[in-house]
Amino acid sequence: MSGPKTNFFYTDANQPHPERAKSMLQKYPQIKQLFGAEPKTMFIIFQLVILQSLIAIFLGMAGTEYWWISLIVAYCFGAFFNHATFVIIHETSHNAVFNRKIFNRLAACLVDLVNVFPSAEGFRVYHVRHHAHQGDYEFDADLPYKHEAKTIGNNSFLKAIWLLFFPLVQGLRPFRLKNIKMWNPWVVLNVITTFGFAIWIGTTFGWNGVLYMFLSFGFSIGLHPLGARWIQEHYTPEGNPQESFNYEGRLNMPGLNVGLHNEHHDFPNIAWNKLPELRKIAPEFYSTLDHHTSWVSLFFNFIFNPKYDLYSRIVRNKEGKAGVDPDFLDRNELVLSKEALKIG
Repeated sequence: MSGPKTNFFYTDANQPHPERAKSMLQKYPQIKQLFGAEPKTMFIIFQLVILQSLIAIFLGMAGTEYWWISLIVAYCFGAFFNHATFVIIHETSHNAVFNRKIFNRLAACLVDLVNVFPSAEGFRVYHVRHHAHQGDYEFDADLPYKHEAKTIGNNSFLKAIWLLFFPLVQGLRPFRLKNIKMWNPWVVLNVITTFGFAIWIGTTFGWNGVLYMFLSFGFSIGLHPLGARWIQEHYTPEGNPQESFNYEGRLNMPGLNVGLHNEHHDFPNIAWNKLPELRKIAPEFYSTLDHHTSWVSLFFNFIFNPKYDLYSRIVRNKEGKAGVDPDFLDRNELVLSKEALKIG
């Protein structure tokens, strides 16, 4: 039996998505017809914000003595609603709700109202770099800190604590990135509106409602089967060079197809509701890839299987030879090599 890992899995290879996207476009040029935003996502935004606000108002009026009801409702229901808000925030970071960046940022601030902790703009700042520089320790905030991985190790208790506080952990990682400014006017707007909404709920209807929203936020990306999504996407205990992994299960429907992670990384400018169509056009590119079928199973496997730890990630020794679109961070379009962008 081998001992615990003491470092990430390092590779000199470029990330797999640009080359696969290039091959797909060569074989199926009709994929380009799927590119573009999906404004209908705004209807889901309105539904989520209204629903979570009404539940928070009701629980706030019930009083803090019913905190335990907020806990149960947040774990069983609110986590799923807030998880959907994060998926939509993710969509807006790729300008996949509206064609104009400003409308995507406004939509992100709107859906972020019910998350208590401002996340939308901070996520946008570093997430596009995750796509452009997947596995690059200096630019990919999705990778754990080295000391973070060393501290948690493969201890089940510590891994559970890490998941519990994952919202805080994720919020601290962007400070590791090079050439990044975390504060801008949009971040300030995001902070003011999100905190302001929580204060309004608390002072007007009762703080138990804010507790419900906070717990829903925490469970949606933390110590909950939904938290396994963050493990599913890029964690590989055996160093599988595939790097990105799908979730293919029933929760993809309320999760707005967020489990189709390979498809998304190949073409991040295809909106969430068109990713299944991409798979239908080019099934041979995805049918042989390893994937997960249960977030619940992965949740417990991550915690109790000693093979899983925070070192279970592919990290690049250096950027691969294939470059990315130099204007990617501004235009936030395809994560493709320059050669792929020349097709058609």
